Amino acid sequence: QGQLVESGGGLVQAGGSLRLSCAASGRTFSSYAMGWFRQAPGKEREFVAGISWTAGRTLYSDSVKWRFTISRDNAKRTVYLQMNSMKFEDTAVYYCARDRRNLYVGPLYDTVSSYDSWGQGTQVTVSS
Repeated sequence: QGQLVESGGGLVQAGGSLRLSCAASGRTFSSYAMGWFRQAPGKEREFVAGISWTAGRTLYSDSVKWRFTISRDNAKRTVYLQMNSMKFEDTAVYYCARDRRNLYVGPLYDTVSSYDSWGQGTQVTVSS
């Protein structure tokens, strides 16, 4: 099935930046779309950003658009989330996930059910 391991979380002041990484092992990485989700205490897991397996298409939630950037390096089997102009409400556990569809060329999806492999999460805390 493979494994996804997130890193790069931590404490940052409002207005600051962080870059999350997600390293993949096991099942083929380069032919699957990848996504980032987050979950704040007491809230449901929500979509943050997604990227196609070719990196030619990206999708962002309205709450992070223009502030966050998702990218991937298939040679390194890693997907990244660059977070800029961070806000207190960005505080959450961030999860990386792999789309369940191999070599998929359709539109990216922002639902939890579209992804079937998940990392353990990394905590991001933004101080106001």
